[in-house]
Amino acid sequence: MSSRAYHASTRYAARTPAAMRRGRGRGGVVDVRAKKKGFAEFLNVSIDRERARASWYNDREPLKPGVVSPMRAVPAGILRPPYADSGHLPEYDDRKVQVQTTAEDIEGMRAAGALAARVLDMAEQMCAPGVSTEDIDKAVHEMTVEAGAYPSPLNYGGFPKSVCTSLNECICHGIPTVETVLQEGDIINVDVTVYLNGYHGDTSRTIMIGTVTDEVRHLVETTEKALQAAIDVCKPGTAVRKIGATIHAIADAANLGVVDKFVGHGVGKEFHSGPTVRHHRNNDPGTLRVGQTFTIEPMLTIGTTRDKMWKDGWTSCTADGKWTAQCEHTLLITEDGVDILTASPYRASLSANN
Repeated sequence: MSSRAYHASTRYAARTPAAMRRGRGRGGVVDVRAKKKGFAEFLNVSIDRERARASWYNDREPLKPGVVSPMRAVPAGILRPPYADSGHLPEYDDRKVQVQTTAEDIEGMRAAGALAARVLDMAEQMCAPGVSTEDIDKAVHEMTVEAGAYPSPLNYGGFPKSVCTSLNECICHGIPTVETVLQEGDIINVDVTVYLNGYHGDTSRTIMIGTVTDEVRHLVETTEKALQAAIDVCKPGTAVRKIGATIHAIADAANLGVVDKFVGHGVGKEFHSGPTVRHHRNNDPGTLRVGQTFTIEPMLTIGTTRDKMWKDGWTSCTADGKWTAQCEHTLLITEDGVDILTASPYRASLSANN
């Protein structure tokens, strides 16, 4: 789940939207409203003006919040993560790195990743004009629980749905609604995370709905290229910062922006942990080691990389209304390099037939 990719911070600590506004906790989201209200108000006015100047992109009206339906029920007997009932968002510690040291742990991660990939493949194949993001949420939820897993986003920090659906100018964490309906030429990021037998598998991709413009296709294909290039540099001993440098170089060459407010993360028995995986150039310390499981999930933009957060505390859209794409995999560092735990059988079959 972009990710959730989650909110970036001085230490990239993840906290509930309410905690963000109150400025509680160690680290936390870079939200100047908590400490410098006057400057933040000026910044928000500036972003609103920027968005107004480019509010229509590709002849699309800007996204609007819809009515969020009640959370879907998860059958008794399915193992639930610690936050499932309380909605409490666990404290994120970027120093806590998840390393799978046993065969059982590695097999658990492979199974969770494989299920997440299958669920995302199903969601991609149902994406078409006239389909609502609520329809996608329902299908993702049902397939996840039928497989005996819990949809990880559900009630994570109060997130009300089982999948994130981020359409067009939405960077990440879009909340599914009946009113948000796919149209020809749209793009949508579907971000699936499942919790299977105590392990999270996390993956997303941006799906093109029918025929898109050349500019939008360039955005989506470059984002996929950047993710794969970043995966290709991963092996034991690779500096974590090399991931961001690799992505940023590809985005620069394609004249696209790199969102720096949201990051990749460790994943395993916990939904989010260290290492913090930034997708832009950085000087972060740390190297990859055998057994590490984490996500890479770059978000690239056609226009500004600044975002405007909706009042729901989750939905993040580009400040200028121009479109954005994201893709994500869960990875395992092996003795020989890296395994993609969320590799797509559907995408592999398409490649084999072309």
